[in-house]
Amino acid sequence: MGEIAAIWIKRFKGGPMDPVTTAQLVAGRGLVGNADQGRRRQITIIDEAAWQQALYDLGEPVDPRARRANVMLRGIELEKTRGRILQLGGVRIHIYGETTPCYQMDEARRGLQAALKPHWRAGVFGEVLDDGVINVGDEAWLAEEGRTPSSARR
Repeated sequence: MGEIAAIWIKRFKGGPMDPVTTAQLVAGRGLVGNADQGRRRQITIIDEAAWQQALYDLGEPVDPRARRANVMLRGIELEKTRGRILQLGGVRIHIYGETTPCYQMDEARRGLQAALKPHWRAGVFGEVLDDGVINVGDEAWLAEEGRTPSSARR
């Protein structure tokens, strides 16, 4: 069992990542107020331990907002979770795959893109399956494999 360590909302493409303590999610859309809406990449999620390992390899601190993810989890390893259902509080997320670190990582700190490449350190992206609210501190866990709801099988 893990927990939500941080939540960020991106108001517009390329815009700042605003930290919030709570966020409303809409099934099939994403986070209310976030620039990325609809399609398969409705939410991006990183693992705090993987982020820390990337910074260790990089050799210097970087604010996690530089990763440009919506949620940071503590206590959940995200590597190789493609196809799994992630429960964030009362909201389910269908994980579609690994988020590939882009050039913006090196704009934040030179070498960050390479430090995020191994072991899915850049996190995952997915589709929001339920309407609901998530909060920093809410419990998070991966659902059992093979229990993917029919709405996630598209």
